[in-house]
Amino acid sequence: MADTDEIEEPKKKKGLLVPLIVGLLLAAGGGGGGFWAATQGPLSGAPDEESNAENSGDHEEDSVATVEVAFVELETLVVSLGAEEAGQNLIFTAALEVEPSHLEEVTQLSPRVMDVLNSYLRVISVSELSEPTSLARLRAQMLRRIQVVTGTGRVRDLLVTQFLVN
Repeated sequence: MADTDEIEEPKKKKGLLVPLIVGLLLAAGGGGGGFWAATQGPLSGAPDEESNAENSGDHEEDSVATVEVAFVELETLVVSLGAEEAGQNLIFTAALEVEPSHLEEVTQLSPRVMDVLNSYLRVISVSELSEPTSLARLRAQMLRRIQVVTGTGRVRDLLVTQFLVN
């Protein structure tokens, strides 16, 4: 009985060290290859030397594209907000980014633009202006109204230079 009561020791598994080392070497090689591919290789997004040689011809291209724009400065609007007793005003100043070929046309239409902006801003409540996203939403609404008044393709953007509630 003494022989059967003894606990048998587990057998040591031989040969686990070699697959572990091979696995670690393959993982390190794969990681290094991935790093190279992402920073220097085909996945880096950088042009290779052959395409640089092809592109470096007789002309040099500017890295910054120049876009021709013109601006129409609008008059400052002071709009009463809410009830007259509240005494809060919105002070609004903006400029219109326009195509240079349409500068004169948009300048002539600026009284209509001011009328549209004034009409729109008068119906805005103070609570709407207190929201963090209100300026972006109001700007988009005003730009759409301005584009309707001036015609499609004439005004690119509305640049708000002053937006003050006091």
